[in-house]
Amino acid sequence: MSDDRLIVALDVPNIVAGLDLAGRLGKSVSFYKIGLGMLTGGGLALANELKQEHGKRIFLDMKLFDIGATIEAAVRGIAQYDLDLLTVHGDPQVVRAAMEGKAGSNLKIMAVTVLTSLDRADLDANLIRHGDLTEITVERAARALEAGADGVITSPQEAALIRALPQAAGKLIVTPGVRPFGTAAGDQKRIATPAQAIADGVDHIVVGRPIWQAKDPVAAAQAIIAEMASPQAQTPNR
Repeated sequence: MSDDRLIVALDVPNIVAGLDLAGRLGKSVSFYKIGLGMLTGGGLALANELKQEHGKRIFLDMKLFDIGATIEAAVRGIAQYDLDLLTVHGDPQVVRAAMEGKAGSNLKIMAVTVLTSLDRADLDANLIRHGDLTEITVERAARALEAGADGVITSPQEAALIRALPQAAGKLIVTPGVRPFGTAAGDQKRIATPAQAIADGVDHIVVGRPIWQAKDPVAAAQAIIAEMASPQAQTPNR
């Protein structure tokens, strides 16, 4: 049985590999992420096929960033595909333009706070202001939500703090950087287990390599679903 709190990242080379993996996962997974790396490999066609022909939910992870008019036009075009989630950078002006572009559709705009692959040293190298990374992430989330975002993308380590924000009431929190116990962190630096992420108020977790690199991807997905339903994942009603 599937659980749409689990989003499987189809970080594979092309549409053929994506359809093959989705076929192997079958009914065990109902929600997929298609990212920028798949774009030239038929990502939009894959998103449309999985949505329209297989009834899957789709998270299009494009992390759009540009001037307002371009963001609005790009989001308006993507909204025609009837997908579920789309990422943009969490800068307020970008979020506002994206909300204009998606008007009249069911597409939800998800604001990226700080990438889960970054730490304070990376922020220093990118000339991002001094300060605690967690505080910066939470502040970016608050500003994006105030600008109208339907939710935010954040690491598991900031999820509970963001969920506690007044601006987060009724909003989605989606977190990558989730690794089942005993799996490699890969290029992620701010991670947590599926149970911890759900307990901290996350609505959806994104998992890629621990599933599609597993010898038995279905079993790997089902183990994560079981962990999300475990007592360790329970959190008070919010």
